[in-house]
Amino acid sequence: MKEFGVFDIVGPIMIGPSSSHTAGAARLAKVASIIAGGKIRKVEFLLHGSFAKTYKGHGTDKALVAGILKMDPWDENLKNSFEIAAQSGIDLVFTEMDLGDVHPNTVKFIITKEDGHVSQVSGSSIGGGNIVIFDIEGQTVEFTGEYPTLLTQHKDMPGVIAKITSILYEEKMNIANMRVYRNSRGRQATMALETDSIISREIIDKIKVIPEIENVKFINPIVEGDI
Repeated sequence: MKEFGVFDIVGPIMIGPSSSHTAGAARLAKVASIIAGGKIRKVEFLLHGSFAKTYKGHGTDKALVAGILKMDPWDENLKNSFEIAAQSGIDLVFTEMDLGDVHPNTVKFIITKEDGHVSQVSGSSIGGGNIVIFDIEGQTVEFTGEYPTLLTQHKDMPGVIAKITSILYEEKMNIANMRVYRNSRGRQATMALETDSIISREIIDKIKVIPEIENVKFINPIVEGDI
């Protein structure tokens, strides 16, 4: 029998009307914004399925923009996200698109930063404010943001993962889940590593100096009271 927590029963703290279409959308976009990093100048939201058909009526568009601005689902400014984005000089484009055999509440973010770099992140809002990120820059991944998550892009070489996990061991951090992905042997690999405790900037700084590391991000859970 599945165990349910209070979050599953009463739903997330949020600005309504829908946990899937607003809270989940805001969470997805906030994670995508963190993954992209840097100053954002333009975002194209490719909306699939139910997101594409109801995004205006359910406030999904406002929630997605709020997340890009790193607002939380319960932020009172969520309803003003378009105006705030305009003040920040962010161009917004919403496009309805069939993204294939994915969850009906799915969005692909195409994020253009001030330096011209373009990031692409895809994820789904799977109910109750919960999300799953399943693609970053064309690389299949899978993480939910429920746990503190370390994302790395690194050279696909022996010993790299051991160097990362040794740093976590030294900091007495327990690994909850770890998945490693690659498109071809010996080139670049992507790792999504979830931990039981918050990932500090000091730990990230130690990981960044590993020679084989090409990029590293950390995503701590979005909970009420986050700064």
